[in-house]
Amino acid sequence: MDWNVTYVLSQVFTILMYGLLAITYYVKNRKTVLVLSFLSLIANAIAYILLKAYSGLAMCVIALVRNIYFLMDEKKNGKQDEITKKDIFVLVILYIISIISAVFTYEGFLSLFSVFATMLYTYSVWQKKTSIYKLCGIPVGILWVAYNLYVKSVFGVILEGILLVSSSIGFWLESKDD
Repeated sequence: MDWNVTYVLSQVFTILMYGLLAITYYVKNRKTVLVLSFLSLIANAIAYILLKAYSGLAMCVIALVRNIYFLMDEKKNGKQDEITKKDIFVLVILYIISIISAVFTYEGFLSLFSVFATMLYTYSVWQKKTSIYKLCGIPVGILWVAYNLYVKSVFGVILEGILLVSSSIGFWLESKDD
């Protein structure tokens, strides 16, 4: 791994992405979680472009579309506690798009970890409970650690470990409140 300007910039965007994402585990408002996640995905996409990690980049694009849809839907229809048939349809479509993207960006078995992480994270923000979102952060984090190892993102591995701790603390704090 060469610590050239491109690689260093990828790590700067990785640090920004994880900082924004870590904050989401301490927020109780679903809309705020989606906005912060959206901003973190932009930083992450830039990092993956610089790393030439195309599976990760494709998953960022899918996640951006997902978050825009969820934000617009919540703005239009308000916060809903019930899962509807439309919600299930949207989840299935997002999963199908993820699988199709995985076929086109497949770079080896470990590249699929970004797909699995995205699908699980999509479920976590799709469903209506922030406690489940925070709980899902644990396996999502493990999958992203593996993917970041694969694409040689040093700060991705380190900061994903910190994010695992953040999601665990956020889940514990929310569980304590219930």
